[in-house]
Amino acid sequence: MSDGITLDFKVHFTAGPCGSRVMHVGERSVQRPVPQGRVPRISRLMALAIRFDDLVRRGEMRDFAEIAELGHVTRARLSQIINLLNLAPDIQEAVLFLAPVSGESEALPERRVRSIAAEPDWAKQRLSWSDATARPVRRLPHEAQSLHAGHGVDR
Repeated sequence: MSDGITLDFKVHFTAGPCGSRVMHVGERSVQRPVPQGRVPRISRLMALAIRFDDLVRRGEMRDFAEIAELGHVTRARLSQIINLLNLAPDIQEAVLFLAPVSGESEALPERRVRSIAAEPDWAKQRLSWSDATARPVRRLPHEAQSLHAGHGVDR
């Protein structure tokens, strides 16, 4: 006769290292749906520009020329990517968080964003960004005054 103890609880398994399976106590948590599509190319390039700048600032890379050589791209192409850092900070953030795209089409062509980055005035950049994305622009108080005073772009 066997008077054993019986334990009754739920478990689930997940993938572990090297193809092993790992047992977890409890029910499997509900997973959030993965957004369909892919990260836009311009968002990936913006992230690269930020990362490359960080590598040079921390001294891990001597300069951008070294990054271009290691990445097997021309210095001119790397300059195009790095120039995305000339965008106003709020535009950089918007570029990083663009909605996923599907298929071959891009939400925003890289050339269009590069032309916005070439403008040194952040107020004008914001107007161009607003036009490019068809979203209302957020202006800082001093920018709105300069635009109305004839110092900026008339709308």
